[in-house]
Amino acid sequence: MKIYLDLVFFINFFFDYLLLITVNKILKRNAKKKRIFLGALIGSLSTFFLFFSFDSIELFLFKVFLSVLMILISFSHHSFRDTVINLAYLYFVSILLGGFLYYLNLEFSYDVIRSIFVKKGNSRNLLFLCPTILYIYVKQSAYQKRRNANLYCIELVSGRRRYQYTGYLDTGNRLYDPYTKRPVHLLYDPSYQPSKKQKVLYVPYHGVGGSGILPCVFFDKMIIDQKKEVSKVLIGISKEAFHIDGVHMILQSDEILQDS
Repeated sequence: MKIYLDLVFFINFFFDYLLLITVNKILKRNAKKKRIFLGALIGSLSTFFLFFSFDSIELFLFKVFLSVLMILISFSHHSFRDTVINLAYLYFVSILLGGFLYYLNLEFSYDVIRSIFVKKGNSRNLLFLCPTILYIYVKQSAYQKRRNANLYCIELVSGRRRYQYTGYLDTGNRLYDPYTKRPVHLLYDPSYQPSKKQKVLYVPYHGVGGSGILPCVFFDKMIIDQKKEVSKVLIGISKEAFHIDGVHMILQSDEILQDS
């Protein structure tokens, strides 16, 4: 069997460089590209050990050693904790990419006939998909991080009745009741009906989408992430759903961000 050492070395370098770039982007390490290039080069040295006989334990320890060396060269050593986090993300991204490639290889290179995998004759090289897979992962990770930072678990209490929702903190929501001077949070829940004890207050609003009158009700308190409580909160009842997955409340920042 012929082994093209230069090709194997290039493929290893290609993968290592992509993984290190991805870790750098996710953790915002701001490492220089020269250091990442050198780290990937060091990781590719494992290619030359194809000609040596290692048992499984020795091979595993050697790969761990190379991974630590890659991390130290690429991101330098600031603290033991940072190094461990960098190493953990390197392995996590490696597993993620490997899993995607394995799945795609099964989809494109095999047919399923009566629950049996049969290899096709046109197995395809999927290396060109690696940058796309990691790019999508980095972008989705950044989006989810920003989104989750503004999500709160909200519990509204009115007498003995309790309602639980997921709220989204919208710094653009500056709606106040002009009479009580209280900030107004928005709720969309078609199944919610105010109790007889809850007085409905109509608050005028002006926004990009137009203006009108918003029916609002007072709740005894709002519990935020099971930590902070705000008494006598004013909740506006929206007739339109919010275009944010899983969100039923738009929160006003003044009561959420202020000190307890």
